[in-house]
Amino acid sequence: MVFSSIEFLFFFLPVTLILYFAVPKKYLKARNVVLLVFSLIFYGWGEPLYVFLMVFSVLCSYLFGYMVGREKQKGEQKKARAWLIVAVIVNIGLLSFFKYTDLMIGTVNALFGTSLKTLGLALPIGISFYTFQILSYVVDVYRGEATVQKNLPALATYVTLFPQLIAGPIVRYRDVDGQLTARGHSLFLFSSGLRTFICGLSKKVLLANAAAFFFGMLTDVPAEHRTVAGAWLGIILFSFQIYFDFSGYSDMAIGLGKMFGFRFLENFHYPYISRSVTEFWRRWHISLSTWFREYVYIPLGGSRVDKKWKLFRNLLVVWLLTGFWHGASWNFVLWGLLFFVFLVVEKAFLLKWLEKAPRAVGHLYTLLVVLFGWLLFNFTDMAEGLSWLGAMFGFGASGFIDGFTLSVLLRALTLLVFLVIGSTPLPKKTYYKLSERSGALRVVFAVGALALTVLCTANVVSSDFNPFLYWRF
Repeated sequence: MVFSSIEFLFFFLPVTLILYFAVPKKYLKARNVVLLVFSLIFYGWGEPLYVFLMVFSVLCSYLFGYMVGREKQKGEQKKARAWLIVAVIVNIGLLSFFKYTDLMIGTVNALFGTSLKTLGLALPIGISFYTFQILSYVVDVYRGEATVQKNLPALATYVTLFPQLIAGPIVRYRDVDGQLTARGHSLFLFSSGLRTFICGLSKKVLLANAAAFFFGMLTDVPAEHRTVAGAWLGIILFSFQIYFDFSGYSDMAIGLGKMFGFRFLENFHYPYISRSVTEFWRRWHISLSTWFREYVYIPLGGSRVDKKWKLFRNLLVVWLLTGFWHGASWNFVLWGLLFFVFLVVEKAFLLKWLEKAPRAVGHLYTLLVVLFGWLLFNFTDMAEGLSWLGAMFGFGASGFIDGFTLSVLLRALTLLVFLVIGSTPLPKKTYYKLSERSGALRVVFAVGALALTVLCTANVVSSDFNPFLYWRF
């Protein structure tokens, strides 16, 4: 089940909200149980068997957190660290088994000419996200930045909470620790959440899906008929697709969180206006960047190291892990290494130069690096990716542009304008500026939100397939 589906919008969500708010406000534990039950139903909707894996992960996180906290309270630092290590091994082990076993078997077969059979395991939905959240809890307890959660339903609610279960944002435990046992509900917060949800739904259904449609038209073109303009237009459309798809999901998750009284941190902050790759990664998938910084980069020494090579080593570890985290394919590793190289170059000298250069130069440079990054990200078939890259520069292309590419460009032109404007702060700034002027404008915006909801619903009804790009991570 995905947020942009009829089942979710008109059945699952309304029923969950009704039963949640039917429980009196003072019985927050009971409300957590309602959320927990419906989160497990949400997760098991498409993969019932993996609910047992989810329950097992929750029980393990409860045990490991309890044992780490108990040993620390007794002053047994070594034992606490041992339990932390066990927690890391179990959680990363489960993630690696389901996500990377077939990749490793395939790699061994390719290198040594063996014919080992792959397992063909289906990847549990959202396992990359909830694994990191579980580790966040245990590490936060170990560091003393959070208290042991002795209420099992409360901890289970944190791990399984359906708004951010499938594709994030990755919520650090210490950021919601207090909200699990004491959070406020208000009409203002609920309406704010509803507005954020509608915004995210519109991003996904009206923008990301439309970009995906035109990108699909260009990828259907045989390689020998691909043009230079078609290759560039395609990867630009994919760049917008993945941004509006993922940021749209994050907006919906954050909006749903508000409806249930949770305040999740922002996950995207207009990354395509960045003037450097460093800035881009401060704005893109902020929760993942924050997780790796807090739990990998800083423990390794971060940038406060005595030798430059240690800084680069730390960055290399982070970006290798970031690439592997995104998928069980070597193109994701190359994608991570690409950003590692540019981040190292920027830290070495390029950032200082970009600060003095015109804004347009830094912006163009960043967009080009990101475009080539999305090319690596999208094509798990390396040969196909290289073919597309070659076409962008005229190698193997049938020409600069043809009638088909021109027709796709003309049909997508209006959409491209909306995509460009929508990826900047302009719409949000305009909304707040105008809504502050008069109550009449706020009514107009409310009607507009209703119209967007109707339009999104019509699109969802007419489309039989509209998954999120990140829902299998």
